[in-house]
Parts: sequence; structure tokens; C-alpha cells
Amino acid sequence: MEVNKLINSINDAVSEVFDGSTIMIGGFGEAGSPVELIHALIDNGSRNLTIIANNAGNGRIGLGALIGQRQVNKVICSFARSHKSITFKEQYEKNEIELEVVPQGTLAERIRSAGAGIPGFYTATAVGTPLANGKESKMFDGKEYILEKALSADFAFVKAENADRYGNLSFNKTARNFNPIMCMAAKQTIVQVKNFIDVKETDPEKVITPGIFVDKIVEVKNPLIETHAIENGEVYP
Repeated sequence: MEVNKLINSINDAVSEVFDGSTIMIGGFGEAGSPVELIHALIDNGSRNLTIIANNAGNGRIGLGALIGQRQVNKVICSFARSHKSITFKEQYEKNEIELEVVPQGTLAERIRSAGAGIPGFYTATAVGTPLANGKESKMFDGKEYILEKALSADFAFVKAENADRYGNLSFNKTARNFNPIMCMAAKQTIVQVKNFIDVKETDPEKVITPGIFVDKIVEVKNPLIETHAIENGEVYP
């Protein structure tokens, strides 16, 4: 049986997301953010979601729109406030959404650890700060470290530049960011890709994420440019 992970409809791609899901959303600011998948999730209507991402969204599109639709209960991220952040701030100041702040390097390592089957690790980051409250600590060579647990998810939403039918992925420059490790840390990885290519065009030396970590692919040839959309006052839905 021939393997082909391409899904024709973006709405079908996210149809298995259920209420209460934990979802990793790739991207570093705008770079690598799967905006179209997030908009399909808004249309899907799933609620009470926990989102793991680098930030808490910008404007009223993408993750900012998902939060604005009150489909998110909790955000685990490094940067809850950014220059164009609107919806998270509105809800957080009214105690309508929960926040777990994780230093960026620690966030990446917690995700990577989950994908590697490592349940936790010790780090000096956040020692002596409120982020260490309630966490186990241990001394190594006279220095204090705190225990951080691996971070996994039900789904990962990822944006890639190229993919073949097996799900082998390459990324555009800094769009690589959190996306590869999130692919490894989720039970199901859903990818929006700009270019769906023939297997014969796949250069093994440029494959960043092997297809074994990818479940569904949907082609989005002209993805929305978040910066332009926000500047133009675009809102979703």
C-alpha cells in the first residue's frame, strides 16, 4: 500500500482535535507559524485547549484569534506579551485564561526531552526566581539546579516549506525554530506546507524532520503573512 500523508482539506486535517486537547504550535513570532491550521481549528470549534507555543499570539489572527474566540484555557509559553499582543492580555487581566511561563531555552529542552523519551532534566535556569517555586531542586558540584519535566502534547501544528508524500520536511530558514522538536513530542503531527513535492525531488541532505514524525500534511501554497495582515487590520474569523 502506497504511503501518502497528504490531506486534501485543511479542515479535515484538524478534524480529530477534541475538546481539552493540548496542542503545540510551532513558530518563533511570525516565522514558521501555522496560521492557516490555527484558523481551521477555530472553524473546528474545539474548546478548553492548552496551547504550548513560543508566544501567546499577535493581533486577531492565528493564535491571537484562537485565544480571542475563547477556545483556549491555558497557554504555556516564553513570551506572553509581544508588541502586537491583544487577546491574551485582555483575558489574562480578567483572570479568564491561565499562563505558565517557561524560559525559552527550557521550553525548547522540555519539548525536545519528550520527543527523546527523557522524562525530565535539571537546569540552573530560573533558580532563585518565582519560576522555581514548587519544583524539586538538587545540588550538583555545589550549584543548585531545578527539575524540569518533559512537555508533550496531543497534537503539533507545524509550518514547513517542503514536504513529500512520506512527510519528510524541510523548513525555510528561521521557520525551523520549534517546529522539528514539536513534531517529535506530539502524538499526532499536522503540517501545513507551502510546496508539496515529488519524492524524487526530496534531497535527503535537506530533510530536517523525517516522515516518521509526521501524520498529516495539507498544502497551503500562499500562506498568510502575519505582519501584513496585522498592519492591514485583518481579523479572523
